[in-house]
Amino acid sequence: MDTDKVKIHGSRVRTDSTARVAEIEAAERLRMEQKCQKIIDHGISVFINRQLIYDVPMQFFASNGVVAIEHADFDGVERLALVTGGEIASTFDHPELVKLGTAGKVEEIMIGEDRLIRFSGLPASQASTIVLRGAAQHILDEADRSLHDALSVLSQTVVETRTVLGGGCSESLMAKAVDEAAKRTPGQALPRHWRPSLAPSARFPPSSPTTPATTPPSSAP
Repeated sequence: MDTDKVKIHGSRVRTDSTARVAEIEAAERLRMEQKCQKIIDHGISVFINRQLIYDVPMQFFASNGVVAIEHADFDGVERLALVTGGEIASTFDHPELVKLGTAGKVEEIMIGEDRLIRFSGLPASQASTIVLRGAAQHILDEADRSLHDALSVLSQTVVETRTVLGGGCSESLMAKAVDEAAKRTPGQALPRHWRPSLAPSARFPPSSPTTPATTPPSSAP
């Protein structure tokens, strides 16, 4: 929608009157309105453009009941096409070949001093946007890393539902299994002061099922 401002280097247009300038401007406006009409003929109510939309096409869209959104993020447009069920179109000559996306509501919201466009009621709403706010950049970086770690754990848990608990849980279970096996296993050729039930313990060092508590180092005076 910014083709009316394309610069052609090395070319020069000369006119002999201001009337000719007005004719050029009228032709340029007509060409842009024809392009806008091709977009409107798709039967859309919201048009999202990756680049700048100038005043003439923006006014033409508004007069025809179409909301135009400019300067959309490249990656954001691709994700938006996935969740809305549409596809990104580069030409508008064949509306029947373009797959349009749908959304229940498109609205402008305020978060702090920033204005954002929120899409809700999407057919493929597996994707969501998380907004992080903080007093400093290092706080946002730390929150972003923590959120990334949490999402990574969640995604792996969905793929593999079996989990291993931390905090020495596996070691405690193994120690308990060895102790239980020691009670059921008779000893062989052991000294008299050893009990037969401690035969496995003679081969495996005893372990404590309790996680030892750590004491912070004392500060120097």
